[in-house]
Amino acid sequence: MGIKKKLGLGLATAALGISLVGGGTFAYFSDTAESENTFAAGTLDLSVDPEVIINMENLRPGDYEFRTFYLENNGSLDISEVLLNTSYEVVDAEGDNTSDFGEHIRVNFLENYDKAEESQYNDIIYSTTLAELQDMAPDAVAKNVLGFENEQSGLAAGTNDTMYVEFEFVENGENQNQFQGDELTLNWSFEAR
Repeated sequence: MGIKKKLGLGLATAALGISLVGGGTFAYFSDTAESENTFAAGTLDLSVDPEVIINMENLRPGDYEFRTFYLENNGSLDISEVLLNTSYEVVDAEGDNTSDFGEHIRVNFLENYDKAEESQYNDIIYSTTLAELQDMAPDAVAKNVLGFENEQSGLAAGTNDTMYVEFEFVENGENQNQFQGDELTLNWSFEAR
């Protein structure tokens, strides 16, 4: 072995020895970063404007009324569907009804105008009596027509949909005297999901 190799080997051994002696006393840099996280649930806040969609008085068979109302999403989350649940109560003034007054009040149409196409209405309900509607739960914000115009199904946060509805006391060509003085209270409950 040459002198240079012996000298290099000696220096390496000395460096190793010094590092072993001072091995317990070394310094390093450090830093700490913290992350504070929050989970906040969004909100669904559906409202109907106006709250009373219709009040019809002094009805006679054949009368109908058209109304406009709005479904509003005032929450922070998009609503994918709004189910319409129907219930009603009939007050029989004379106690002589042989038929349900709800079978004679028809929703000619309930249309979501914002989901319609230029040449197609977007009917949520079409020609259905209140009695039949009790067994249904149609989606009021569904797009039921094909096409890419206007909005797709659902109700985005901070938006509203314009709804058109027409109610009719159906003239059936028969004696409907049993309904004179009767009153039907309709409850439409819009359930956002």
